Order: sequence, then structure tokens, then C-alpha cells
Amino acid sequence: MNLYARELADTLVVEVGADRIDAACAIQFKDAMRELAGRAGTRVLIDMSRVRFLDSSGLGAVVAVMKLLGPDRRLELAGLTPAVDKVFRLTRMDSVFLIHPDLPAGLREAG
Repeated sequence: MNLYARELADTLVVEVGADRIDAACAIQFKDAMRELAGRAGTRVLIDMSRVRFLDSSGLGAVVAVMKLLGPDRRLELAGLTPAVDKVFRLTRMDSVFLIHPDLPAGLREAG
């Protein structure tokens, strides 16, 4: 599972470099996020703009990351593709996560 992370102010921005988060890679995703979550930052934002498919295992992995962060750190999502957005809406997880249409301007990579 390719995850690319950078820290900007109090935010850890993690870009998912895969087109799927499913049963085949959900554990890898969760383990990689656990390692990255050890970094500083009160806010973690996952850029999911490359993810075209998310199944229940992938959704469970995203929820596990939120729980791993605990109550003092926020997990936000950005750039959900239509199919992934539909999973979040159908499961009502769109009411649990703050979801941005794309990366907020101040968090985009410069140049």
C-alpha cells in the first residue's frame, strides 16, 4: 500500500497512492496509517482522490484509523471519487467524517 505523507502546520496530509482499499490491502493500509499516525499533528487528512474502489474492509480500515487517533486528533477525508463517496453516504459514515471535496487550498503541495 503506497501512502505518501507530509506535514503542514498541525496537519498530517496522507495521499493514498492506490486505486483500491479492499479486503486484499485493508490490513496493509491500517498498518501503514498506524505508523504514520505516530507523527506530530492534531489533524490527519487522507487524500483519497486516487481511490476508485472501497469495500467494507476498506471502510472498516478507515474507521479503525479514526479510532486509533483517539478523541484528541481528527481524521478528515478529501477527494472522494463518486463510487467511494457513495459507500460513505450509504453507510452514513459521511456524518461521522468531515469530508472535503478536494484538498483544502492551504494543504495542497506547492509548485
